[in-house]
Amino acid sequence: MKFLKLFSLFSIVILMTSCATRYKAIEPEQLMYNSINMEGDVSLEYKYDVLRKKYSKKEQKKDVRLVAVKITNRSNRDMIFGDDLRLTYANDNAISLMERDKIFSSLKQKPATHLFYLLLTPLTFSTTTTNSQGITQTSSAFPAGLIVGPGLAGANLITASSANKKFKEDLLVYDMRGKTIPAGKTVYGLVGVKAGNYDALKINVSRNEKVKKQEAITP
Repeated sequence: MKFLKLFSLFSIVILMTSCATRYKAIEPEQLMYNSINMEGDVSLEYKYDVLRKKYSKKEQKKDVRLVAVKITNRSNRDMIFGDDLRLTYANDNAISLMERDKIFSSLKQKPATHLFYLLLTPLTFSTTTTNSQGITQTSSAFPAGLIVGPGLAGANLITASSANKKFKEDLLVYDMRGKTIPAGKTVYGLVGVKAGNYDALKINVSRNEKVKKQEAITP
């Protein structure tokens, strides 16, 4: 009986610290960017640490960095991110941008883990009384676990699934891979980098694009 009580208390502590969290939309258009880099007619502004709560913790654990970017194309021609424009580190080391699905699978919450709340199902709260002979007896027992266990499991499953859905939608809407940045326009997006640090980034205009520009201005 004592072991069961200790196990129940331990389970409660572990489970309560692993609650699902809601997802806060990133909205790259609304962010204050604290880093900027320019090359020619193109400017890059970017910001790390755009995720919150469990998603942020997953970044640290998985060595993945989700970066919000703001790219402004002041040239007179459209440019394609990943072709005409590429991200590198400030020291010119290449960056391998992660696929959208890979970012999601690395950072998403795992709803099924919250089924462990069902371990609370056997939990009961008992009321004891002591009779005139000094004998302690259980007078009533309330099966609280039948309510708490399934209730917490269901609530956390719904919260985690809803948060993941919104996170996935953000990654889809703001996916930068292959996106066109029209002439004279600014485009906002999200990129995933496999890294355990926050190194400075810069934008590189491809050699082909530079040649095109030079040909356009040559009489």
